[in-house]
Amino acid sequence: MRQGKARLIERDQHVQELLDVIGAGDSTTVLVTGEAGIGKTSLIREMVARVGPEYRVLVGSCDDFLAPPPLQPIRDAFRVAGGPMATATEPEAVFNDLLAEFRRPTVLVIEDVHWADDATLDVLRYLVHRLDQLPGAIVVLTYREDSLDARHPLRGWLGSLADVPIRRIGLQPLSRAAVRWLAADSGRDADELYELTGGNPFYVTEVLAGPVDAIPATVVDAVLARFSRLDKESLAVVEQLAVIPTTIELEHITRVIGSRLDGLSQAEQSGVLETHGNTIGFRHELARRAVEQALPPLRRKLLNAHVLDLIMHCDDNGHGARVVHHAVEAGNIDVLLEHGPQAAREASLAGSHRQALAHLEAVLPYANRLDVPERAVLLDDYAWELHIAHRFADAVQAGHKALALFGQLDESVALVETQMRQSRFLYMAGDTAAAIAMSDTAIAIASRVGTVAVRASAAAGRGMLLALTGDAVEAIPELERAHELACEAGRSDIDALCHNYLGLAWCDLGSPTGLKHLRTSIELATLTGDYEAVARGYTNLAEMLYRETHWTELAECLRDGLEYVRERGFGSHAYNLEVHQALLDLRLGEWAAAEERLRRLIDSVDDQGMLSVLSLSSLGRVLARRGAPEAGGLLADVWQRARRQRSLTGLAYAATAYAEWAWLNDRPDLLISIREEIRHLTEIQAFRRLPGSYGWTNPDDPYEQALGLAESADPDDALQALETLDRLGAAPAAAMVRRRLKELGVARIPRGAQTRTRQNPRGLTERQLEVLVLLADGLTNPQIAAELVLSTRTVDRHVSAILARLDARTRQEAAAAARSLGISRERSA
Repeated sequence: MRQGKARLIERDQHVQELLDVIGAGDSTTVLVTGEAGIGKTSLIREMVARVGPEYRVLVGSCDDFLAPPPLQPIRDAFRVAGGPMATATEPEAVFNDLLAEFRRPTVLVIEDVHWADDATLDVLRYLVHRLDQLPGAIVVLTYREDSLDARHPLRGWLGSLADVPIRRIGLQPLSRAAVRWLAADSGRDADELYELTGGNPFYVTEVLAGPVDAIPATVVDAVLARFSRLDKESLAVVEQLAVIPTTIELEHITRVIGSRLDGLSQAEQSGVLETHGNTIGFRHELARRAVEQALPPLRRKLLNAHVLDLIMHCDDNGHGARVVHHAVEAGNIDVLLEHGPQAAREASLAGSHRQALAHLEAVLPYANRLDVPERAVLLDDYAWELHIAHRFADAVQAGHKALALFGQLDESVALVETQMRQSRFLYMAGDTAAAIAMSDTAIAIASRVGTVAVRASAAAGRGMLLALTGDAVEAIPELERAHELACEAGRSDIDALCHNYLGLAWCDLGSPTGLKHLRTSIELATLTGDYEAVARGYTNLAEMLYRETHWTELAECLRDGLEYVRERGFGSHAYNLEVHQALLDLRLGEWAAAEERLRRLIDSVDDQGMLSVLSLSSLGRVLARRGAPEAGGLLADVWQRARRQRSLTGLAYAATAYAEWAWLNDRPDLLISIREEIRHLTEIQAFRRLPGSYGWTNPDDPYEQALGLAESADPDDALQALETLDRLGAAPAAAMVRRRLKELGVARIPRGAQTRTRQNPRGLTERQLEVLVLLADGLTNPQIAAELVLSTRTVDRHVSAILARLDARTRQEAAAAARSLGISRERSA
């Protein structure tokens, strides 16, 4: 074997590409992708070694803990530089300090971001979106693309980078020729080696390191073969380090392995372990995991127990996530129960909600060992994190258990606060009646035994539900009372929420005071650092701006709001704002973008709760305008959901979408029925402009412009309208205009949309063209999804539509059609 060549063979061009990006001086983000063992870390190390002295290079990495410590990769990267970033524990503080760290040219590398915690992803999103403000700032991120399924958080994170400059470097396996070169003089069959390893550099070197006469069945066998040749002392060292999912600083290594330094040296000489800078660890995470999984269960527990004991006696308090990880692996339930809930709270405060949920779910199987107050708080925290994670039905179930426990205690304050949270969970789950009943119960208890702050919270919660369900007249005095109580109690957070829902109520009554209240709510919550209240303020402001047709301010609200909620991990608020971005796209005539955004949203969450009415009604509206057969059934179902949920916004969106379908499909009976059902709500702006009573006046919406022209008595206006509708793909409305043109006596009416252009000869959408190009290149649907940052289900739908448009029975036929039409990667670019 040719020693020392495996890591960088066939990688020089990628190293040079990274150096060229850095040398160009333009701030940008580089994504380095590839499967495990493909050489991402080796590539980064070579780049770091060759970067010029004018750049400061900071490197951090994410580790495969049960729940990674929040912001640990960021702290690790800035540890050498020192300063506040090296001890950061909360994203908001990082946001304030991070940009100052890039006053000089800096390369920040974070490896293995597929393991990143939520707070780290939030900080990286914040940074990447501001690189244009930072001269000479390069962010390099590595991840395993094959580790990202459609629901992986990094998938959505990557999707949020659509509007920033990105360079992608995808590492491919070594060629057969490269493997043959590496295997020269090894005595091995190079072709057999290539077939076994697939050209993965790590796999190749592991097999070549083993005995020539033993052909491993798998790469794991190859790793363990190298491991098995170590002496007893070295084996003990390697086994101990295998249960630690991170590298170890050399100054701490003797605490971990004791006096076995000779064994450490042999393990390093054999290539099982490697030293880099002041740390030591496995040559690759694959090797660590192979050794760890091969350990007998009892041995593995004992080794984790040793690490746990070391951490517990460490002076540093910032090890909660590591304590939980090793307590779970060691089976130490006492330590888990003592430290797990606190680790969850720390993760939640840092914005790492997935990690908080993982901690809580590790503790829950043993919750019966806790006393009743601790168990009640645990379940209450768990319900809140489930709600953040879009698991509304599960949140309701956990909340009921917490309420049952609080009911056993003489803790009226805790009981009322939990009831108010449960009321929110029930509303988000779509059970508005139960949410109101829970709120009424909380109000009764609070008025009898609660403190001023609790009475303020209960009144604000009840006023919120009244506003959300359209009872503005009752909501306003309830919220004003809550506002007075909040001011008396010094609860600025409750005060901000009062302004929020007063805004909704006054908007429902057509008062300009409403929007002022909503803007004040965001300002107050921002000043007090109540991030969730700020996020809620943006979503409610967006809803009202949409209903009031304030398009310019809506665009600004969506831009600022989406940036805010994404950087702070508020998924349900981001979902709501994304729906309104899709509705704005629809207004601007960007129907393909609107449909794609909505389908991606719907695919991304299993339990959408009441938010499903917003997204599905909006999708149904797009489909109705295009004449899709499934639109009617979809909107009928959404309309029934909206009626059950009684959410005013849901009713508004479902009614307008379903009424538009009825109008387009000549169903006056259904249109009358919808109007009759919402007759008592017609004073509300949302219901004033149902189809059939439109003044088609929106100057930014080509669809409304066309429908306005279509009502003209001038045939030229109607023909212009028809051209626009055909271009949009608005088949039902175009059919209506054709009938009107006949009534006007026009002899020559265009037959249909002229979609057979050179660039798009079969009427495919832009996204479908992108999918077709990759399909023609031989990519599978999951590979296309990864390339375009879509869910596999969305790609499945696009492929089905493409086959239908091209009249192709198979992917091969579609690829052939693409080639015959001149559609290729080069042309699409």
